[in-house]
Amino acid sequence: MQAFLSTWQEAATTSLGFFWMALWAFILGYIISSLIQVLVTRERMQKAMGKDGPKSIALGTFFGFLSSSCSFSALSTTRALFHKGAGLAPSLAFMLASTNLVIELGMVIAIFLGWQFVVGEYVGGILLILVTWLLVRITRPRRLEAMARKKMNQGHAHDDSSASVSWREKLTSRAYWQDIGTTYVMEWQMVWKDVLIGFTVAGIISAAVPQSFFQALFLGSGGDNAANPGFWLTLQQALIAPLAAFFTFIGSMGNIPLAAVLFGQGVTFAGVMAFIFSDLVVLPVLRINASYYGWKMALYILAIMLVGIVSVALMMHYGLAALGMLPEFASGRDPGEREFFQINYQLVLNIAFLLATAVLLWLYRQGQQADSGHHHHHDHGGASLTDKVLRILSALAGLWLIGGAVLVLF
Repeated sequence: MQAFLSTWQEAATTSLGFFWMALWAFILGYIISSLIQVLVTRERMQKAMGKDGPKSIALGTFFGFLSSSCSFSALSTTRALFHKGAGLAPSLAFMLASTNLVIELGMVIAIFLGWQFVVGEYVGGILLILVTWLLVRITRPRRLEAMARKKMNQGHAHDDSSASVSWREKLTSRAYWQDIGTTYVMEWQMVWKDVLIGFTVAGIISAAVPQSFFQALFLGSGGDNAANPGFWLTLQQALIAPLAAFFTFIGSMGNIPLAAVLFGQGVTFAGVMAFIFSDLVVLPVLRINASYYGWKMALYILAIMLVGIVSVALMMHYGLAALGMLPEFASGRDPGEREFFQINYQLVLNIAFLLATAVLLWLYRQGQQADSGHHHHHDHGGASLTDKVLRILSALAGLWLIGGAVLVLF
C-alpha cells in the first residue's frame, strides 16, 4: 500500500510539474492562435485551393500554419474546405499543417524534448505534407473523392461577414477584442480534456511503468546504442509508435509530455517523432473522418497518413544522424530527475500569461453579455460517444491528480 501511495504521489507531481513547465507556452500559443482566427478570414483560402497543384498545396499549408492546433478543429475546418471545393491534397495539407506547424506546439516540444525535435516537427511536418501530396497523386482516389463529396452533409464554414473590415480596424474595436477573448476560451474548451488526460497519463507512465516494458515494446530502446540501434530496430520503433498512439485519446498538445517520457526511456528519435506525428491517426479521429467522408475515405486517409508518418520519421532520423545532430539517449531529460516548481523564469512567465488569461476571460464575459455575434464556433463532428468517454477519463484524471496533490501535502 505504501508503495502504491508513493507511486501515486510521484505520478501526480510529475503530471502537474509537466503542465506547470508548459503553461506559459500553451497560453502564448493560444493567444496568437486567437488573434489570427479573429483577424484573418478564410474566404480567399477556400477559393484558391480547388486544385491539387503546388500553389494550392502551399496555400493549404500556409493557412493551416495560421490555424488552430486542436485536432478536432482541424478536422472540422478541413471538412468545410473540402466541401467548398478544395482538392483532397490541399485539404490534407491544411489539416497536417494546422496540427504540426503551429507555434504553440513548437514551444511545448522545445520545453520537453529539445531543439532537435523542434526541427523534426517543423521540417518533418513539411515533408509529411509533401509525402501525403505525392501519395495522393500516385493513388489518384477520384472515385473515393466523389463518394465522399456525395456523402457529406452541408459543411460548416466560418462566417466571414467581417471580411471587408481591415485587421487594423478590428484591433481598435472593443467588439473584436471580446471576440478574441471568446476564441481564446473556446480554444481551451477544445483541448482541455486532451491536455488533462495526456499529462496525467504521462505522469503515470513516468512513475509506474518500468523501463523493461519500453524495451519490450520498442525493440532496441534503452540499450548501449539506443540513439541509433540500426535500421531494422529503428523501423520497428517507427512502426510501433503510431500503433501505440492509435488507441489513445491524446491530442497533438497532450501527447508531447508522453513523448518526452518515451524518449527518456530510450526510444529512438524516429520512434518519438512517429508518436508525435500520430495525433491524426488516433481512433477518435478515424471515427470522425468516417462520419464526414465515409469509412472507405477515412481508411484511405489513415493509410496514407501512416505511410507518411513512418517514412518521414525515418527521413528525419537518418537526416540528423548524417549531420551528426541526432540527440543521444543520455541527453534525454528524465522527468523523475526534474525539479518542477522553482523560482525562475518559468514562474515569471506563468504569472504574466495567467494575468493575460484573466484579461481575456474578462473580455470573454463582456462578449457573452454583449452578444456581439462574431463568435467562432468549432464543429467537433458530433462525436458524442468519444466526447462522453473523454469527459469520463478527464474526470478520473482530475480526481487522480487531486488525490496525488493531497498525498504531497500530507
